[in-house]
Amino acid sequence: MRRANTPPSVLPATAPPPVPFDQALALQGIRFHVTSTNSGSLNELKIVPGGLAIDNTPIVRSIEGQISRAEVADLNADGSPEVYVYIRSAGSGSYGTLVAFSANQRKSLSEIYLPPVSHDAKAAQGYMGHDDFAVVEGTLVRRFPVYKEGDINARPTGGVRQLQYRLTRGEANWQLRLERVVEY
Repeated sequence: MRRANTPPSVLPATAPPPVPFDQALALQGIRFHVTSTNSGSLNELKIVPGGLAIDNTPIVRSIEGQISRAEVADLNADGSPEVYVYIRSAGSGSYGTLVAFSANQRKSLSEIYLPPVSHDAKAAQGYMGHDDFAVVEGTLVRRFPVYKEGDINARPTGGVRQLQYRLTRGEANWQLRLERVVEY
């Protein structure tokens, strides 16, 4: 029994248990099973395709951060879907990254390249992470708060910037090309 003037024992705070990511997606007869342990800041992402005519080999990648969401879409309307996996880094910036693959003529997968925000000076101004991704009306959208000079990490005052990307065929692979920048 504790005496009245004795402070209670302090138990160490425990982090909540990790929430594994496990989602099955399908579109146009092509399936993607996306999994990750989502435990800690370094994780393994696994994408198991199904329904491809030639190569259904699982894709395994090391990622920095945890999967926040995954979507399947056909942004270029070619009858071969893509899988988009959104990753949020650990830490106060919660920087977002993307791992994405396109089903090439429904036969095999090719990686989709998303250029860093820093590749466009206008888009990068005031960028400090906290990204959200979504497929919206045939484009990939990336939204984030805009920080003005002097803003602290928890309190941006510059509104929200939305970057809209269109899926295009590059020289050697698919890429998401910045098409429009909107602020609100």
